[in-house]
Amino acid sequence: MTPDLLEQGAQRVAEHAAKVAAAQGKTESGGRNAGFGRVAKAGEVDVTHGRILYLEDVCVSFDGFKAINNLSLDIAPGELRCIIGPNGAGKTTLMDIITGKTRPDSGSVFFGSTIDLLRYNEPEIAQLGIGRKFQKPTVFEQLSVFENLELALKTHKGVLPSMRFKLDSAQSDHLAELLHTIHLADSVTRNAGNLSHGQKQWLEIGMLLMQHPKLLLLDEPVAGMTDEETVRTAELFLTLKGKHSLVVVEHDMSFIRSISEIVTVLCDGSVLAQGTLDQVQADERVIEVYLGR
Repeated sequence: MTPDLLEQGAQRVAEHAAKVAAAQGKTESGGRNAGFGRVAKAGEVDVTHGRILYLEDVCVSFDGFKAINNLSLDIAPGELRCIIGPNGAGKTTLMDIITGKTRPDSGSVFFGSTIDLLRYNEPEIAQLGIGRKFQKPTVFEQLSVFENLELALKTHKGVLPSMRFKLDSAQSDHLAELLHTIHLADSVTRNAGNLSHGQKQWLEIGMLLMQHPKLLLLDEPVAGMTDEETVRTAELFLTLKGKHSLVVVEHDMSFIRSISEIVTVLCDGSVLAQGTLDQVQADERVIEVYLGR
């Protein structure tokens, strides 16, 4: 297919998506009924409408306080979306909703066009292909880097199957490639407890990647890292972009600038602004509630 045909096809897809969004309103993905035009296999993530995740009119209250207030948000397949906002803006609650830890009072949360995440619990959502990394790294410190990654594989976790388990060639190749991706190829035999803070963060990201997630949620991934580790983490995320969809919550504006295309600003549980980092930094509302002067 020629570049001209590819460009024309991409333009037609974009025009169709715009028409769907205009007809359905709210998110660019086309709303709850977006995936009803085709038959999807059980557990399949249908991204034919150009969105891997969308939330529509989501509300969550805790003891009368609206942590999430009519929030609508959508993410494209392979996108690296950065989310910023003041403390209490709803960033962590947003991740809790996506992963099934918190149930919204109202609204829709879909993975692709057909998988209603509100019908699943936390382990089931992880199995569907959504991985989450919390701010503090959680690794098995008494085990080696290799053993941590091996343990994270999607396998039967019973005692006998675990004792008899051996990596096949595809799994070995994936693990070897991943070690280079997460900058730990030279530390494969080291105990995780002896790694630096940044290296532990990379290892935990690697453990998530061993499960082949389609969507990764990353909460303040560079907090506590050195400048060099922060730069290498930016390189890592840019390598993952396109292969996985990433949602990154972070306060480090220099890091955000190095990886971002679209930045979403949350405030009081809603989307306050969205665009490039330069655009949101120039928004008077964002300056007032988050960035300051």
